Amino acid sequence: MWIYYDSKTGNVERFMEKLRVLRDWNLQKIGPDLQVNHPGHLVTFTTRIGEIPESTVQFLSTHAGNIMTVSSSGNRNWGQNFARAADLVSLKYQIPVSLKFELSGTKKDVNNFIEILEQIHDC
Repeated sequence: MWIYYDSKTGNVERFMEKLRVLRDWNLQKIGPDLQVNHPGHLVTFTTRIGEIPESTVQFLSTHAGNIMTVSSSGNRNWGQNFARAADLVSLKYQIPVSLKFELSGTKKDVNNFIEILEQIHDC
C-alpha cells in the first residue's frame, strides 16, 4: 500500500506516525522531487480555512492519475470548511474522499482509515 502525504504543521505527519505503528505501508512525504511509480492514496491538510495547499496542487498536477483516494485533516472550528481540501481535490480531480479527520486524528480515525483502504484493496 502506498500513501503519499503532505504536512505543514505536523498534524498529517503525526497521523502518518500513528499509521506506521499499525501497518508496514509505504509512506512518502510529497515534495518537488518525489517520483510516483505506484498507485496510492493521498493524505493532505486544509489550509487558509478551506483551501487545498499549493504543495498538494503541485503534486496533483503531475500525479493525480496515480491517486486512488484523498483524505484530509482539518479543524472543526472551521465549520463547513472542515477538511475541505479533500472535497475540493475530489471535485477537481474526480478522486473519491476516503476520510476527513481533525488535526492529527485519533486512534479511531487511523483505524477507520486502515479499514477503508483495506476494503478498497480487499486485504
